[in-house]
Amino acid sequence: MRFGFHISISGGFKNVVKRAKERSCETIQLFSRNPRGWKYTKLDPEDIKTFRSELEGSGIEPVFVHMPYLPNLATGKKELFTNSVLSLKEELRRAEMIGAGYVVIHVGSRVGLDEETALEHVIKGINLALKGVKNRVMILLENTAGMGSEIGYRFEEIRRIIEKVTDPERIGVVLDTAHAYEAGYDLKNELDSVVEEFDRIIGLSRLKLLHLNDSKTKLGSRIDRHWHIGKGEIGKEGFRRIVNHKKLRHLPGIMETPRKNKKEDLMNMRMIRSLVE
Repeated sequence: MRFGFHISISGGFKNVVKRAKERSCETIQLFSRNPRGWKYTKLDPEDIKTFRSELEGSGIEPVFVHMPYLPNLATGKKELFTNSVLSLKEELRRAEMIGAGYVVIHVGSRVGLDEETALEHVIKGINLALKGVKNRVMILLENTAGMGSEIGYRFEEIRRIIEKVTDPERIGVVLDTAHAYEAGYDLKNELDSVVEEFDRIIGLSRLKLLHLNDSKTKLGSRIDRHWHIGKGEIGKEGFRRIVNHKKLRHLPGIMETPRKNKKEDLMNMRMIRSLVE
């Protein structure tokens, strides 16, 4: 398994590879712009050229772009839906420009809608984005914890979206370990059963990435709280099973664990690597 972190783009993309190397990353995830707003600043060609050049010689791959926080394809609000589709299209374009093969998106929150209608909105939004941006970048649906009005915490919901995507070669899944555990999938004690269930319902060929996060909350809590590897409810032995599982160990694993500075990242990297057999 190739391990990495979500890396900050503060100060420009030219700083990303250095930060990734300082954390011993073999793969990375990043935002393409400020994740807490709608505004896009045009990518600086020289900045991107430097990033791609440094990336090429670093051995760091694959690269994942994560969607910002505000877009929500599951919404019933027309303006928010339109802006969310435009945002996804832009992320697909920017991912290609920076050399990333994947865009990670949250399935969304069904505020004011029933589950079926919300899922149809997500399907429509993804299809509009894929039709509008014809490149090789793949959209990865991230499972949720099911907190509040979140949809996409059950494997069946994710399958229903995939089944209706008009360009199926450009849709995949990222499995967040904390979210799955919080949604009720016991990765700690029943990992084989969870993997088999995922394969039966979605198909392991769709799984392109693991978000390796321990959970601060109990199994089935439906409360999304990431924690340090081995220090949460999944624990060291749970993660030992995950990173060594014969059907998972070929995947890249990105950690989104809490951090105040580089120290926490290095702690989590040491822990996750110590569990590899």
